[in-house]
Amino acid sequence: MIRQPSRHCTVEVQAVPARIGHVRRIVSAQLRYWHLDALVDPAALGVTELLANVHRHARPSKQCTVELCVLLDQLTVSVHDLDPRMPRLRAAASWETCGRGLALIAALSEDWGVRPHAQGKVVWFTLPALTSAPEEARALHPHWAPASAEEAGADPRPRSRSARVG
Repeated sequence: MIRQPSRHCTVEVQAVPARIGHVRRIVSAQLRYWHLDALVDPAALGVTELLANVHRHARPSKQCTVELCVLLDQLTVSVHDLDPRMPRLRAAASWETCGRGLALIAALSEDWGVRPHAQGKVVWFTLPALTSAPEEARALHPHWAPASAEEAGADPRPRSRSARVG
């Protein structure tokens, strides 16, 4: 049973160092807006790693789209870039200063993956969006309780935001 409508946010950005921190702040603010404060740190770290990979490896363009989607008590964070080459998980030697990004994504997430896209690829990871029991969550977040839009006095459409950075 779905306890709340899906929530969705996209940010289009050039994956350059000056913009990565800005996107991290957007992701953090959006998660706080959705009352998912516990996910701010892992999601911000994960999106930073994925954007750093686009900056370092994607060709010919650094243009990408970051997407946050909450559905069925799960947050999915994805980054779509225009480079069709698929990344691979590798074991970095102890002396190497890079090469651990996807291993970090795998360690901090419930699940992750890469899929081809019509233009480029999408790298994604998931985090649990509900850490307490459903009864506790409804007590903490009464807007999750089933009610008609008229009774709640709210807009019945799911919350969705988009932004373009850079």
